[in-house]
Amino acid sequence: MLSPEEWQIVALSLRVSFLAILCTLPVAFGLAWLLARKRFAGKIVLDALVHLPLVLPPVVTGWLLLIVFGANGPVGKLLHDLFGMTLMFRWTGAALAAAIMALPLMVRAMRLSLEAVDQRYEGAARTLGAGPWRTFFEVTLPLASPGIVAGMVLGFARSIGEFGATITFVSNIPGETRTLPLAIYTSLQLPGNEAAVTRLALISVALSLGALLLSEVLARRGGLGSDGAKGSHVL
Repeated sequence: MLSPEEWQIVALSLRVSFLAILCTLPVAFGLAWLLARKRFAGKIVLDALVHLPLVLPPVVTGWLLLIVFGANGPVGKLLHDLFGMTLMFRWTGAALAAAIMALPLMVRAMRLSLEAVDQRYEGAARTLGAGPWRTFFEVTLPLASPGIVAGMVLGFARSIGEFGATITFVSNIPGETRTLPLAIYTSLQLPGNEAAVTRLALISVALSLGALLLSEVLARRGGLGSDGAKGSHVL
């Protein structure tokens, strides 16, 4: 059985992950659309920047967040001056760190989904008189929806496991920024706390594995993959 403090940690992790995915969804879809459907100068640079968090050490990502969103950072200072809002040492900052780390996986899944959509269906809809927006909402979006949902679930799994950028940007504050990975790390520093580590680790594994399996099922049903073939996967 989990203690009240451990339930609080699980609830905070879920809240951080859900907020991260909701905030990232429009950005991820917009980037996926650009990369899948548009040709423009600098596309390869944008693609590299989107995937940079996958290869960059998470601590470096957290450090960059400190520079940009910290108290003296350009965006952080602007948010504080205009709205009295701060992201440092807050659970919302943990959600931002998780969102940045989840973005590449979400973009990849959504991009593969959009590339797998047969554009002849879109052309047929426009031939029958549908405008661009109606074609998008009634043809493109339903066909791409399995990949969009798969990307969200995959991003959720990544958010649940985020550690390096989070602890660098918002520290490890009980009840505020201590998510599952940070709680496991903290428990490992305390002698005789193996039972708590085991409980939290099992919950983390169950949440992440469940999300990964769900994303793969959705991707296979949607026929995603770099070749657009049925049964491909997004990882």
